[in-house]
Amino acid sequence: MDELLKMSAKELNRLEVMQRLSEKRMSQKEAGKILDLSTRQIKRLLRAYRKLGAAGLGSKHRGRKGNNCLSEEMKKQALNLLKTKYQGFGPMLAHEKLVEKDKLKLSDESVRQLMIEENLWKPRKAKKIVTHQLRERRACFGEMIQIDGSLHDWFEGRAEVCVLLVFIDDATGRLVQLRFVDSESFFSYCQAAEGYFRQYGKPLAFYSDKNSIFRVNLPSAGSQDDLTQFGRAMLELDLESICANPPQAKGRVERVIQTLQDRLPKEMRLRGIDSLAKGNAYLPEFLQEFNARFGEQPRSNVDMHRPLTPKDDLARILTWQETRTLSENLTLQFQKTVYQIQTNRPSYALRKAQVTVCVNAQEEITILYNGKALPYTIYHQQIKQAEIVSAKQLDLALQPTRLPTKPALDHPWRKGFATPLSRPRNVASHPKGDISILENR
Repeated sequence: MDELLKMSAKELNRLEVMQRLSEKRMSQKEAGKILDLSTRQIKRLLRAYRKLGAAGLGSKHRGRKGNNCLSEEMKKQALNLLKTKYQGFGPMLAHEKLVEKDKLKLSDESVRQLMIEENLWKPRKAKKIVTHQLRERRACFGEMIQIDGSLHDWFEGRAEVCVLLVFIDDATGRLVQLRFVDSESFFSYCQAAEGYFRQYGKPLAFYSDKNSIFRVNLPSAGSQDDLTQFGRAMLELDLESICANPPQAKGRVERVIQTLQDRLPKEMRLRGIDSLAKGNAYLPEFLQEFNARFGEQPRSNVDMHRPLTPKDDLARILTWQETRTLSENLTLQFQKTVYQIQTNRPSYALRKAQVTVCVNAQEEITILYNGKALPYTIYHQQIKQAEIVSAKQLDLALQPTRLPTKPALDHPWRKGFATPLSRPRNVASHPKGDISILENR
């Protein structure tokens, strides 16, 4: 029974040429041009054809394992790690860990194929390409920093869902600040910015989205000069705040957040990190490794960061600040609390004065007048169970019943006291007033 041969299209083409060559219908030089081979290779193929026939033209490696094929032992070891230690990892990150931590010698494509065969990874469909206007990177480090926050289950259920604040340099793609916080707020961004300023200095600009922390978004808020608290703080530090119109305009920080959502939770899982405090303690190490792998060299070697000066009082600038006017008795109201200013100078010197109330992240209050702190005492609100009464409603809340606006004619208040109608005309000239007249009656 004839043996069934498996031949590729390339080998069938060679078979046809060898048949014509053996029948003297073609020269070796012509055969070399058709098959794009040298005359020496044509002679070798012709000898194999005359000796073994069509089988001599087939590949000798068909049916054999490749020289670089993974051994069954390595496949088993890699799959055990992928199903246990690196469960949920993507092919690229899993390959990095298998090579760096477990010293396995295999390619990223081998890891990908193993994961696909074991249904540990599903190939993603290619997304429809949407063309956006290309924006070239800034030239210098510190010229523009993109900032954003991402609400995500960073600890994979080992801790509460929280927000990661991300600061990335536009010129180099390097992460310059990472911080886990409970939520995106003015104080959380200020704390992250303060750590960044103290490490690198002040950049030229922050590039953010249109979050209300960075921009006043109400159409009826007033003129375009209105600033948020964060904008006011950055203006005092001589730092420009820029807001992107579409999210794609700040695509660098958007893309790095997607990368962080894949890599950072898995890195913390391997280290058993289960709290915000431990996560923040690990972030500098992760940031250094991330920048070494993905950071790029800027087009210019100039560092645009500016050092902090003695005038840059971060403890004062990075606070929530509101302006108040002192009353005649030197009091002001802020957040439903009345504050009484204590001063040794004449009280008239501070009446109707404009003061600045500063609140830090620890909710500590400082009242500034011409840049100097004023001593004060706090008027504590009276609080009922399950009810908080503001200072303005304090008197009304303490009244057991509401009195009529005008007492009746037979009201007890009218008995024993002179009314405007019953008061004698010469009361004003009496030395002791109307009460003494009533007593003499």
